[in-house]
Amino acid sequence: MVYSRLTTHNFLNLKPSWGWLLSLGILFILMGFIGLVMSIGFTIVSIIFFGVLLIVAGISHIIYVFKYKNIKESLWQALIAFLYVLGGCLIIYDPLLGSLLITAFLAGAFVVIGITRIVMAFAFKATAGSGAGGTRVWLFLAGLAGIILGFILLAQWPMSALWFIGLWIAIELLMTGWYYIILALALRNHKT
Repeated sequence: MVYSRLTTHNFLNLKPSWGWLLSLGILFILMGFIGLVMSIGFTIVSIIFFGVLLIVAGISHIIYVFKYKNIKESLWQALIAFLYVLGGCLIIYDPLLGSLLITAFLAGAFVVIGITRIVMAFAFKATAGSGAGGTRVWLFLAGLAGIILGFILLAQWPMSALWFIGLWIAIELLMTGWYYIILALALRNHKT
């Protein structure tokens, strides 16, 4: 009951901004389509952006170093700051290498997560009540999809490093754009 009131209250507060949500959704969809066509460019830009974020994180750690009174703690924070800045500079200097490493890491993570999901699917016991068997099936299928995606990326590596990250971001932009458009239309049609 409380949740429905909070959700309705938050839903009504967004009503005046449905046009902005619709515009943002359309913008995200356009960017997603551009990303589908230019996935290599999206990959490079996102890797460079990631490098910039690492440098910003390193600089914030450097600022934080001066707040420590203990020398040991400040040395550890300085080391972390140095590694962030170094990693960011290396990624900006060679975004292709950064893309290669991140794609290999993601492929390995997909395989490990997929195996974990399959093990979990077999570990769940079918309990009395609806949905237990369906949960196991979906968990198994999600695990299988993760393993397949991981092996596809690894089989096509290093070439997959050129397109995968950009494609992933483009698909995320498309999905987010459609979500914003649906939300905006629901807000516009909501009767107060």
